[in-house]
Amino acid sequence: MVGIALLGAGIFATQEHLPAIEADSSLELKAVYSRSQKSAETLASASKNASGVDVYFDSPAVAGKSLDDLLRRGDIAAVAVVLPILTQPLVIEKAIKAGKHVLSEKPIAADVEAAKKLISWYGSLGAAAPIWAVAENFRFIESLDYAAAKVSGFGGKVATFRLQKYGFVRAEDKYFNTAWRKVPEYQGGFLLDGGVHFVAALRLLLAAGGQEIKQLACFSALLEERLLPVDTVNAVAVTQDGKSGTIAMTFGTEFKSGFEIEVVTTKGAVTWTPTSVRTATNTASGERVEEIKEFEYSSGVKQEVVAFGQAIQAGKANPLQTPAEALKDLEILQGLLKSGEGNAALTLI
Repeated sequence: MVGIALLGAGIFATQEHLPAIEADSSLELKAVYSRSQKSAETLASASKNASGVDVYFDSPAVAGKSLDDLLRRGDIAAVAVVLPILTQPLVIEKAIKAGKHVLSEKPIAADVEAAKKLISWYGSLGAAAPIWAVAENFRFIESLDYAAAKVSGFGGKVATFRLQKYGFVRAEDKYFNTAWRKVPEYQGGFLLDGGVHFVAALRLLLAAGGQEIKQLACFSALLEERLLPVDTVNAVAVTQDGKSGTIAMTFGTEFKSGFEIEVVTTKGAVTWTPTSVRTATNTASGERVEEIKEFEYSSGVKQEVVAFGQAIQAGKANPLQTPAEALKDLEILQGLLKSGEGNAALTLI
């Protein structure tokens, strides 16, 4: 078993990463870390083996209990970094320098510049560097994998596509009521934090049809004042082959909700939601066939943690978790925001 530490004691770390790590028989949770002693102890107490999980923190300062102390442990070979967006890059670098394999939460960094800088540094370490995987749990959702297989299986050429995500972040929402999200010091607010998921899902389905987004023209807006700096984007996206589609994402529409992505090819159409996949195509005789397959909801976190554990054993990162893939997600998200700032100025990816 690989000894692993969970760095971060927030909502997602507690509700998703902790049970995912404990469910993976190839991993053994050795320690947890959070900035404050109280939050670290609360996270440890939620473990199935609370008495066997060591607690580390930086406030208050206690000898032998800091993050640096944790990273010096020889029995911990890997860490899952689930910290605020602006904090992550520094901790990722520190952990890799300490020789630890890293699974870091999305987005890869707060902006493309910071992400490229980190990737460049990591690349300079050479083949002997520890594995650095970037978590994007949507890429491990069974329904999305099924939908991508359908797009690929239909064949033909991509004709058009659309991403629609409508929702409303309420004042009492548990994610809104975290200090670093409530007053974000990074671009996009919830559009960055949540939007990279939706972009990743769209990219996976387009890739199944041999396409990548290369151009964007977007309008952005702030519909709900507390969701600074913007909470809505509506865009036209164009692939390398000149195929256009639409991207609509908002966290500020109280009376409209829903999430689905559709890819239409010259041979069929696939419409994905996290719990269903609808397909339409023609038989050899020209008869229209439509199907729907239902799925149980899954966040995909358990699957992505398993993939990370397998990557450590294999000595090679899973292709769905590479920093390069995470960078492409961020480039599109930042492209939407940049174009929106320029009132639909054409932005190249």
